[in-house]
Amino acid sequence: QVQLVESGGGMVQAGGSLRVSCAASGRTCSRYTMGWFRQAPGKEREFVATISASGGMTFYADSVKGRFTISRDNAKNMVSLQMNSLEPEDTAVYYCALSNIAGTRTSSHEYKYWGQGTQVTVSS
Repeated sequence: QVQLVESGGGMVQAGGSLRVSCAASGRTCSRYTMGWFRQAPGKEREFVATISASGGMTFYADSVKGRFTISRDNAKNMVSLQMNSLEPEDTAVYYCALSNIAGTRTSSHEYKYWGQGTQVTVSS
């Protein structure tokens, strides 16, 4: 059983920064593609960012490109999302996910395991 636990969420003013992290247990995270998704009130869960197992490939949603950076520390079995220049529209529950498919993956259907989510609130 793979377990993913997000942390680092909170409240920040527009223009500020937050870093959310995801710790994996039950399996070596370094073998798998990881991703971040988010779900805002009244909206469907959407793709945010993904990173390949080695960290050599990343891909971002257009809405966060240039502001967010996904990274991984395989020695610590951890994946992080650095969020800069945050906007109120970024307010959502952010979810970490693990995919069994190699490479960068942007669809929720390509991810098998999910964390419980961490709330990020950006005030105007």
